[in-house]
Amino acid sequence: MWFKNLQVYRLPANWDMSAERLEEQLAKKPFHPCGSQDMESRGWLSPLGNEVLVHAVGGQWLLCLGFEHRLLPSSVVKQEADERAEELAEQQGFKLGRKQLKELREQVTQELMPRAFTRRRRMFAWIDPINGWLVVDAASQSKAEDMLEQLRHTLDSFPLTLLRTELSPTSAMADWLAGGEAPDGFTIDQDCELRSVAEDKAAVRYARHPLEGDDVKGHLEAGKLPTRLALTFDDRISFVLTEKLEIKRLDFLDIVRDQVGEADKDDAEALFNAEFALMTGELAHLLPAVVVALGGELAGTPAETDAVSAELPRLQADKPVAQAATADDPPF
Repeated sequence: MWFKNLQVYRLPANWDMSAERLEEQLAKKPFHPCGSQDMESRGWLSPLGNEVLVHAVGGQWLLCLGFEHRLLPSSVVKQEADERAEELAEQQGFKLGRKQLKELREQVTQELMPRAFTRRRRMFAWIDPINGWLVVDAASQSKAEDMLEQLRHTLDSFPLTLLRTELSPTSAMADWLAGGEAPDGFTIDQDCELRSVAEDKAAVRYARHPLEGDDVKGHLEAGKLPTRLALTFDDRISFVLTEKLEIKRLDFLDIVRDQVGEADKDDAEALFNAEFALMTGELAHLLPAVVVALGGELAGTPAETDAVSAELPRLQADKPVAQAATADDPPF
């Protein structure tokens, strides 16, 4: 249970929700496979594969949204409809009109749909109700919106806000690269993307390349701005920060993963819980540190939790505590 990408949102400190109430509300919209005439179905699944929809470990909650989609390419529908249209034209002695063709395609779609293959996928979200984080494991904000939309349709109250910081990621990353120095607790790695603000949107990408050289500074001086920058936090977590304040290519280093006990590895549920506890514990330190590196949260957002999270002890796999808690990308 290790997230790969983080789309980060904020929940208010006074959000009136418990794991039990959340469980009750999710149970009203469980996942069901597609019906014979459904192109898509979505609903809540148990993250662990049992009957529990809100998987709670150390006061941290994990949700799982399931999707099923029928694979019925429009080209298949068009081919079948065209063949039938030709047969009807021969029988009638004239070609079908536009309206008749549309109705024929709809009829073919309805007939083929029950026989179409289906594909399933899952999406996970982590809720830290104490520090007010909601984090979706999705490669883009548009994909995360599927999770948010389902939560809005499911919950009686869902007061979600975007995470907003004093400095934009672009300006902060430009300062770090220009000065050759990362913020406290971070190191700059060797992957970066710089993009021009001019109309041509010219871009330069560095992969496994030192970023301290004059060539990078030259691109910055020429007006290109960083849209992605690889960083490592506390020698424990590597990731790529994007211009949209997304955290991608999240990688928990061996010093973190090795904390999973040998005994846990022989028990699937124990391993799942240990990894989730470790992951949320590490992210409970990473997220506030990213916010601080970007100048803090804007007024009106739950910035007060930063100082609290910064003081949390690191979570051990066998001692979870309440306070702690993918292919769309280019090569970095």
